[in-house]
Formats: sequence, structure tokens, C-alpha cells
Amino acid sequence: MPIAAGQQELRIGARLRDARQRQGLTIDQVAQSTGLTKGFISRIERDVTSPSVSTLVTVCAALSLPVGELFTAPKTDVVRRDDAPAIQLTGHGAAERLLTPRGQGRVQLVRSVIEPGGTGGAELYTLNCEVEVVHVLRGTLRVQFSESATLLAEGDTLTFSGREPHSWLNPDDSVSTEALWVIVPAPWES
Repeated sequence: MPIAAGQQELRIGARLRDARQRQGLTIDQVAQSTGLTKGFISRIERDVTSPSVSTLVTVCAALSLPVGELFTAPKTDVVRRDDAPAIQLTGHGAAERLLTPRGQGRVQLVRSVIEPGGTGGAELYTLNCEVEVVHVLRGTLRVQFSESATLLAEGDTLTFSGREPHSWLNPDDSVSTEALWVIVPAPWES
């Protein structure tokens, strides 16, 4: 029985462009390194043309990119709401769920439902991460820093260094707050 070729068109251009951009290289630099024209590199990155195997190997070598990486399926993980593990980052009065997979070290997404008066604690704390982002989905949240405080309402987002001493509080005495915390990189792996 003959083997039928797949009908799905292979798209590698975006992966090549991403590898080039992550290294801070221009199309012109890749063209000079490979001996190809800028226009040809651009067409490859836009999937307008398909390079020969030899050309593809040359471009990948210029980008220090293993050729095989262009053909691997992207890794995806799904965490269902009901399966998200309960965690306790800080404080009390908050039900927190880890929405990113356990062991994900690049980023953590945490959903917090903070009861009225719930707090991260009286003492300011830090996390071992570069960036923390909190987005308020419902209610209000007060984020306290050493020298200032920021009151967030529904739809507000605050970005700050996790190494900056801080704490938080739901100042409302009757309404729960729901917030999403994005922590980059993950301060711990579970």
C-alpha cells in the first residue's frame, strides 16, 4: 500500500523568525551569515517559500537552532478549573488555586478568592521572582508597599517586582475579591 503524503502544510517560518529575534539578529545579519538574500530569508520566515533541506540546515546553523526543533509539536498543558490544586502563598482569608501546571518554572498563575478582610499578613513579604502582576477580576484589593499603597478596583492591574516588600488586603467588609496573580519566574515549583 503506498504511503500518502500529508495534506497539512508545514509552517516553520514563525519558529525561525522567533529564534532570530530572541538572539537580537536582523534579517540582514542572517542573510550575510548564510549567503542568502534578505528577501529570501523574509519569504522563508513568512512561509511564502519552502527552503531546500540544505538551505534550511544553513539557516538553522546560523541561528544555532537544531533543525529538529522546527518539526516538534508544541507542548501544551491544560489545567481545568476543578482540577487546579489548592495552594497557600501567604496570609489568611484567601482560597488560592494554582492555574499553571505543577513544575512549571517559567511562570505561575494563581487565582485568589479573598474573603472580606483577607490579607497577605501584617508583615510585608517578598517573593523570589522578577515580576508580579495582579489583576482584579471582582471587588477591590489594596496592595501595601514599604512607602505607599495602591487600591485596585475591578479591572485594574498592578505590575511590580516580587522582590519589593509588599502585602495585600481585601478592604471591603462584605464582598469577596477575586484576583489573578502572575508570577515570573515561578518562585517555587510544586
